[in-house]
Amino acid sequence: MASAQRTRPEALQAFTEAVLRAEGVPGPDAHLLADTLVTAELWGHASHGMLRLPWYVARLRSGAMERVTRTERVRDTGALVVLDGRNGIGQVITDQAVTLGVQRAREYGVSAIGIRNSGHFGTAAYFTRKAADEGCVAFLCTNASPAMAPWGGRNKSVGTNPWSIAAPAGRHGTVVMDLANTAVARGKVYLAAERGTEIPEGWAADADGNPTTDPRSAIEGLILPMAGPKGYVISFMFDVLAGVLTGSAFGTDVAGPYHPDAPSGVGHLLLTIDVAAMGDPAAYAERAEALVDATRSAETAAWADRILVPGELEDQNLAANAVAGITLTATTWTSLVTLAAETQVDLPPTEELAA
Repeated sequence: MASAQRTRPEALQAFTEAVLRAEGVPGPDAHLLADTLVTAELWGHASHGMLRLPWYVARLRSGAMERVTRTERVRDTGALVVLDGRNGIGQVITDQAVTLGVQRAREYGVSAIGIRNSGHFGTAAYFTRKAADEGCVAFLCTNASPAMAPWGGRNKSVGTNPWSIAAPAGRHGTVVMDLANTAVARGKVYLAAERGTEIPEGWAADADGNPTTDPRSAIEGLILPMAGPKGYVISFMFDVLAGVLTGSAFGTDVAGPYHPDAPSGVGHLLLTIDVAAMGDPAAYAERAEALVDATRSAETAAWADRILVPGELEDQNLAANAVAGITLTATTWTSLVTLAAETQVDLPPTEELAA
């Protein structure tokens, strides 16, 4: 039986790129998609990391996701643009949207990029951080395949519909939030299933609506909304913004990345504000730094040893994992072994870990 393995980030990046190129994905797009997966691992979000590579490959092979991403600009009013992803790779489409969103924000002060017919793009923070690095505040939301029932309902028809906001923070780099509107991102349930561990109470219900700590029952059942009805209504409204408004699929018509042969129809909405258009960037940086400093220096609760600001945990994890390497579950490693054999790509060097 396979065991968990640890490998170097750069080796994992090279392997993932090679697999994707072997599947017909152009080199720059393969690099981007691989980087989103490896970065998720470095941030400590394995739920959005390498366990998803086989899902993407299956979708490429079935034609549900196009190997070559060719977006089409279907509306352009200057500050507002609508892109049709034409079932391309979600990460590639969203990266193009960020580049365009920043360009238009610098020209108009603010921009709105609607995206239709896209796919799963991984971690939203990967893209909002890019805009923040360019001196912009960014908001990105997406819809997703059904995971939760509407409040008071029994059948899932509403996605986790995650969102992210990132902003420059002067000498502190970037502050960023990225969350799903369910009690947990669905990928964390898949990760628990891979690891053979239970999930916490309050995350999910089984297909009959009964609370469960079994991740496989949760996958077949419902992910529960965060904060009760508040999580449901936020998800509903993000489906309006990302799906209905953009002209993409919505509700039960959205297909998830783990469906190998169904076009996703995912929609996204990116809003970008140029900090310099609001006022003096130096003054903004001072204010952002003051907020971070005041928050970090607040008195800690008895259970806490320090206070973190949004995005700081991921920064710490990245620094640590870049040195220690990335640990992959036995199940994820087995799936990579299969992909390596199928694509004739050499596996990255690893250090076997105890089960």
